[in-house]
Amino acid sequence: MKEKVLTEHFGLENLYKIDVYKKQGGYQATEKALKKMKPEEILEEVKKANLRGRGGAGFPAGVKWSFVPDTDKQKYLCVNADEGEPGTFKDRYIMSHNPHMLLEGIIITSFCVGIHAAFIYIRGEYEAVALRLEQAISEAYENGFLGKNILESGFDLDIFVHRGAGAYICGEETALLESLEGKRGVPRLKPPFPASVGLWQCPTVINNVETISNISHIILNGAEWFVKQGLPKDGGTRIFGVSGMVKNPGIYELPLGTSLKDIIFKHAGGMKEGKKLKAVIPGGMSAPILTADEINIKMDFDSLVEANSMLGSAAIIVIDEKTSILDVLKVVTKFYSHESCGQCTPCRIGNSWINKIVKRIAEGKGKKEDIDSILRLASNIEGNTLCPLGDAAAMPILSITKKFRKELESHV
Repeated sequence: MKEKVLTEHFGLENLYKIDVYKKQGGYQATEKALKKMKPEEILEEVKKANLRGRGGAGFPAGVKWSFVPDTDKQKYLCVNADEGEPGTFKDRYIMSHNPHMLLEGIIITSFCVGIHAAFIYIRGEYEAVALRLEQAISEAYENGFLGKNILESGFDLDIFVHRGAGAYICGEETALLESLEGKRGVPRLKPPFPASVGLWQCPTVINNVETISNISHIILNGAEWFVKQGLPKDGGTRIFGVSGMVKNPGIYELPLGTSLKDIIFKHAGGMKEGKKLKAVIPGGMSAPILTADEINIKMDFDSLVEANSMLGSAAIIVIDEKTSILDVLKVVTKFYSHESCGQCTPCRIGNSWINKIVKRIAEGKGKKEDIDSILRLASNIEGNTLCPLGDAAAMPILSITKKFRKELESHV
């Protein structure tokens, strides 16, 4: 088993340049896919690899691709690089350190699904990363990996970088499509789903940066090899972004199923300044919080769902004993009340009210009934919005309030 797959060569100087990337075996998977494989063979391999989406929902990538109808209509690929989830920074590392790995995944995915135009929708704040991507795309064109008749296979593909304008909601796939079309970034009603009616009403595949970056490794090494890197139902490794009160914050690529306790205390060096662990947010700010006695858990999609949390973006935020849980709740509610697109009343009004209540408690003006009001409002948001942002706000608010109720009541 390889310890690292995606980040194996990250320490290499100038890896972002195509010549250095090719020396490490770069674009060999593209040659194999375009010259020796049929699109249906690639699809079958990705399905067998059990590659689940790395953006949050964990939907199997191969299954998602298979939903695209066989049609003469133009098809599109949109790579979701709108990394706005607080605590999440893994995709930035992939794009800045090894952009050609992402491009190679885009080429193979597009060939498999019959796509001739791909877009990388990147977070607006990632200006330097966007420039690096554009530079890598230019190199790929110059070396015959993009454009017309790639590697004399008869396959054409163009890739475009589109910069967002700083809205968290555009990480939601249909809001991303609206923004890409030049409209206000608000979620669409589903169904129809993007696979059949997506960008400009055409069939569209939408995948996260980390998901697409795995494709070349699957094609080069095979589905069985990929499954062995992780779990039978969750193939491959995962890039965990660890932040907060640990000695060594950063990214750690580890097999899916690695213990959360090991990630914090073995890989990230344990707690900073010898303080005790209080709580952990295991999958970006939208994931329900875990207490210190709940961290002996496998970091994979199914294990965290069983623990009433989620893997999400695999962004681990570590909270120590000295951090006030009220401060944590204040950050969460401020973020979601600000980032709600305003389309759904429960999310627009509910998050705003919760944020006002939490601010009032923090100012020492809290009332006894405030905790129950927070729980009631968050429960009214959950499951009552067009897109997952409502749930993404409600779940951490509910878990923090329920698990740390006594501490919150002490501030009232």
